[in-house]
Amino acid sequence: MSKVLLALTSAALLGLAGCADMNAKTSDSAPAAKSAEAAKPAISAEAEAALAAAQADVKDAKAKNILWTTSENALKAAEAAADKGDSATVLKQAKLASDHVQKARVQASYPMLKVGD
Repeated sequence: MSKVLLALTSAALLGLAGCADMNAKTSDSAPAAKSAEAAKPAISAEAEAALAAAQADVKDAKAKNILWTTSENALKAAEAAADKGDSATVLKQAKLASDHVQKARVQASYPMLKVGD
């Protein structure tokens, strides 16, 4: 029994030691990530504003627990397009996300349906 416990403890320590090495290696690549982030293509000011509004709308809807999955998916698509520098897609997807959040707000204001007495 004690040999099994010793073996399990050793395996756990080796696993944790491996995880510690992974964290040390990723911290060295942080400056490379910052330079890649600085090299992102720019989007138009209108697209940036629409994206910021969509992000705020989705955050608010999530806090109120009324977020539709289509809103979340549209926001992710808008953020991906922003990373690529595609302003037209950012505008389209951000407006779709905000529109779906607005519809979710309206739906949330509907009265509850009672079934039975």
